[in-house]
Amino acid sequence: MVDITEVSAVVAAAGVLVGVVYYILDMRNQARQRQTNLVMSLYSQFNSLEFQRIWHDILNREAKNYREYNEKYGSTEVSAVGLFFEGIGILLKRKLIDIELIDDMFTMPVNDTWLKMKDNVIEIRKIRNQPTILEWFEYLYNEMQKREQKLKQKGA
Repeated sequence: MVDITEVSAVVAAAGVLVGVVYYILDMRNQARQRQTNLVMSLYSQFNSLEFQRIWHDILNREAKNYREYNEKYGSTEVSAVGLFFEGIGILLKRKLIDIELIDDMFTMPVNDTWLKMKDNVIEIRKIRNQPTILEWFEYLYNEMQKREQKLKQKGA
């Protein structure tokens, strides 16, 4: 026969188990919520009128090389835009944001901006002898390209 002590122990154990499962699910949900808030904050910054003006200017400007670009336009705007995407790359590398979410929101901006800035970034790295300049922006671009290739292979 089952006594009351055994039943209470089983009920208590079940209660602890339910609490642990709830806690784990809640922690996952909170992590997802923090990630979403972070990406939406980045998206809000990206969509600001000031950033959009700078970004569009960079995409539409022409120069033969970095030196000419710097003489014509300066480097402040390029730094601002490059560092924005650099930050996203760092967050991606540290797995603080999900590539799917970034890809859904920033595919075209990352691709267009990196392709526009790539030659100048490589030249700046050589001039300053600093191969890590905007390395995480380049990482972001490369990871998004890898993801795109995987998606194409799955679809083919």
